Amino acid sequence: MNSIRRFASAAWLSASLFGAGVAAHAQTTAPAPVPPVRPAPILSRWEKQVTAANAWREYPRPQMVRAQWQNLNGMWDYAITPRTAPAPTTFNGQILVPFCVESTLSKVNKALMPDQRLWYRRSVTVPQEWQNQRVLLHFGAVDYECSLWVNGGLVGSHQGGSDAFSFDVTDYLKAGDNQLLLGVLDPTSTGEQPRGKQLLNPNGIWYTPVSGIWQTVWMEPVPKQAYIEEVRLTPELDSSRVRVEVVLNEPANNATTAIRLTALDGKRTVATTLVRSGMTAYLNLKDPKLWAPDTPFLYDLKTELVTVQDPFGSTPRNQRPRQPAAVRAAYAKATVTGTALDAVNGYFAMRKISVGPGPIAGQPTLLLNNKVVFHNGPLDQGWWPGGLLTPPSDEAMIFEIDFLKKAGFNMLRKHIKVEPDRYYYQCDRLGILVWQDMPSGFLEGQNVAPGAQIEPLRRSLGMEQFELEFRRMIDRLYSHPSIVTWVVHNEGWGQYDNPRLAAWVKGLDPSRVINAVTGWNDQGAGDFYDIHTYEEEPNLPAAKSNRVIAIGEFGGIGWPIEGHLWNPSMRNWGYQTYHSADDVLKAYRKKYAKIVEYYQQKGLSSAVYTQTTDVEGEVNGLLTYDREVIKIPIKTLRQIHAPLLK
Repeated sequence: MNSIRRFASAAWLSASLFGAGVAAHAQTTAPAPVPPVRPAPILSRWEKQVTAANAWREYPRPQMVRAQWQNLNGMWDYAITPRTAPAPTTFNGQILVPFCVESTLSKVNKALMPDQRLWYRRSVTVPQEWQNQRVLLHFGAVDYECSLWVNGGLVGSHQGGSDAFSFDVTDYLKAGDNQLLLGVLDPTSTGEQPRGKQLLNPNGIWYTPVSGIWQTVWMEPVPKQAYIEEVRLTPELDSSRVRVEVVLNEPANNATTAIRLTALDGKRTVATTLVRSGMTAYLNLKDPKLWAPDTPFLYDLKTELVTVQDPFGSTPRNQRPRQPAAVRAAYAKATVTGTALDAVNGYFAMRKISVGPGPIAGQPTLLLNNKVVFHNGPLDQGWWPGGLLTPPSDEAMIFEIDFLKKAGFNMLRKHIKVEPDRYYYQCDRLGILVWQDMPSGFLEGQNVAPGAQIEPLRRSLGMEQFELEFRRMIDRLYSHPSIVTWVVHNEGWGQYDNPRLAAWVKGLDPSRVINAVTGWNDQGAGDFYDIHTYEEEPNLPAAKSNRVIAIGEFGGIGWPIEGHLWNPSMRNWGYQTYHSADDVLKAYRKKYAKIVEYYQQKGLSSAVYTQTTDVEGEVNGLLTYDREVIKIPIKTLRQIHAPLLK
């Protein structure tokens, strides 16, 4: 870990951040007393292994890896003050980043109230070899609103609790130590921002809030001028090619600036091309290897920003070809000069998700690579007893995905949470289909009741923020092959303008299927007719639909297991609760017998079982919250699911 250093001068910090007029007041500002959060009574085995030295050391963005970078996870100073107070000069103690302030793993375990501000402070030194380059400071996610100061200068601000963002801090840096100061506000359930299942007073299906930094923080150098900012990958299976859109941080209008793409199967180059910067490129693959849950093949991809000899030479600009195909053909033959200006490594997969005819005449179904594949998976909430929204490690995530695969699941529905990029990388690598929910956001009174036909009006500011963060989620996760479905609304939680939003998302990403609303209040939009049914036997009222039929939630078999409960003194609940392995297995077989029947006789395309793990007071997981007890043997689960995977 990088060492943590105190600010040399508290008075200098106060004056430089907030002006000399408030310096005296700032010097006397003490951290606010904050109520503790109950420490996690149970931890997963991976959470027990987390230390300041090993907390999330892997490069956090597997699809855009640069060779040089610096991990800033570890111990930072923290303080909690009234939100109207200036920056503190004394701090409460230290917090382990990237775990949120409420979590046990953060070593703080305190609540952040809506009228308070959470402060982070640490010192960093920029490596000597980064000189003459720009320096980007990246945050995987900060919940919810934050501002960054570097050496007393305000760099910028960000709103959004689930999306990655970056600041160019180059102009604020100096030789030697540099002080970072981050201030965070989080309204949690007093605001209508996207927040998923966080509630200030957690109970039932609502969980402990998450505030502040909860994903990896890191720095990396990039070229001083143009550099690669985005790489968007779209497999076009029917034409055996992948579409590649490389976006630079600034337009490169110079005809000698180009992008070189190299696709590899192991160490063997299988496709390569040069394209003028700012243009869409295509990599053609001969006999491409397809990605599917049983065969999750990934091609490696190297993306380079290069200079080339002008392929049109002395031809006057007004006589140069303007048709994209002609320009691509010319650049594909251009000569590269010198070394690459910037380079990132990533990967892609060849797969296609679509809707088409199924085994039941007239009933559309889900197709993967133009073949019928039933989507069988759990509702996966991604909460952990010690880290809350932050998984403890790669190994922990791999354990869960591997368990689901071995149990005969080929899909999971990521339930109103956005995971770190490395989670989706593991889904890509191990081979599991992902339905990705947009985290919901709303205030009391903004929910649509079951069966209601009217969607409540929402404030313009709330809609703007929801759609901004939705777009960010799609843009950030776009290139992950495991993600096959975007879920717009869960049940009636904050639901509004559902048909418009479904069409908007489809326009942003025509390469995936869209689940407009899962459960409760179908508006006839998107690719799915999706119901939730928590009866002892799942109920499917519709026999036919002009859209894919899905049971987006069912199950909920509760089994509280002593020694593995979040709060043994409370009522730990499931939609139906049992107290023995035999009763749980009997109920599970009964539910899945109906799913198989609906698949074979009514054209059901997918089923989502609630849920992967217990979460806080919910005990309807296939695993206990600490992931120590598998409630139904893996082999038995696979046998039960087998008819759906033929």
